[in-house]
Amino acid sequence: MIIALWILNGILALAFLAAGAMKALRSKDALRASGGMEWVDGFSPAAIRLIGVAEVLGAVGLILPLLTGIAPILTPIAATALTILMIGATVTHARRHEKVVPTLVLTVLTIASAILGFVVVLG
Repeated sequence: MIIALWILNGILALAFLAAGAMKALRSKDALRASGGMEWVDGFSPAAIRLIGVAEVLGAVGLILPLLTGIAPILTPIAATALTILMIGATVTHARRHEKVVPTLVLTVLTIASAILGFVVVLG
């Protein structure tokens, strides 16, 4: 099960690191122009950066605690926090009548990571 957790968390960490860095480092106008990011119109630049930073920290939280062995319980907690973030993203996209499938897939994968993480760490 630990191998499945590492594979899943590796994929999720890469996705959230890339998406979070983009939100944290690019301007609101640049995000809107990149396509598929029309949702930024409903958020302030500070809120968009905060979402990006949360995604980057979540990506680090998926890997670092388990890798170092220091407080490995933080790995499934990070997955749980990312799940909550992705539920919010799914709701935002649904309200704006945008595609929800990509965010829904990430939501399901973060839920799986959280469950698997708790089983591995506590089991």
